Amino acid sequence: MVTASIHAARSDPDSAFPRLLREWRQKRRLSQLDLALTSGVSQRHVSFLESGRANPSRNMILQLSETLDVPLRDRNALLAAAGFAPLFRTRALDDPQMAQVLSAIRMMLTAHEPFPAIALDRAWNIRMSNQPFELLGSLLGEDVWARVGGAERNLMRLFFHPQGIRSLVTNWSTIGPLIWRRAQREAEAAGGLEMKAVLDDLAPFQDETIRWPGADIALVPVIPFNILVNGMNLSMFAVVATFGTAQDVTADELRLETLYPADAETEALFRGAEAAR
Repeated sequence: MVTASIHAARSDPDSAFPRLLREWRQKRRLSQLDLALTSGVSQRHVSFLESGRANPSRNMILQLSETLDVPLRDRNALLAAAGFAPLFRTRALDDPQMAQVLSAIRMMLTAHEPFPAIALDRAWNIRMSNQPFELLGSLLGEDVWARVGGAERNLMRLFFHPQGIRSLVTNWSTIGPLIWRRAQREAEAAGGLEMKAVLDDLAPFQDETIRWPGADIALVPVIPFNILVNGMNLSMFAVVATFGTAQDVTADELRLETLYPADAETEALFRGAEAAR
């Protein structure tokens, strides 16, 4: 009876590991044959893993996770679902072993001055920022983060909460939907339950226009977001950088978002503020 129960559990395609593997393959829009050819694993074995007819080895999970570009946090979940201990640690930024990562982030944030830059986690919570970003935040109101709520300073809440900065963004009908869809894509691609929770919390405040840009998008390299605050017109666009060889969950999930001026007036404003500071 015990042996039969174990065999039944291993043959259940809806048990934890088969279900997670199938979900990640579908997220990447791969067939079982595609995954087999890309990973060097036979299609028959992929099928057996997804049906629960075969149990994966630890190395097999890591091999398939690499092929599917599964984030490190979710690779740990796949390992745990198959009965293995998690491999990748989640260290705090102030952990001594994260000193090099922390130093690199600080250097990049400082080097980007006099323009704003921030380090975000996968839910778009701000983990670190430079002085120009803090200056920009002060222009939006000292209580802006309290107004938008949440336990963290969250960039999505800043843009999409009713008490956030939507009314200050002069090209909202174009930029708002693009930011919302980017967050949705990132949450889907990274399996980000934290970002999905933020989106679910903010969704009731959005109208139908958030689904599609309401204005014609000019054929330009990037779409800037334009903010009118305290009589100043600021036009900026963002460039995102990540750690290419992260082996820690925290480092893997960090995104460095650097803001650049999209016109000469905005550049002059930030350079003037830096000179005054």
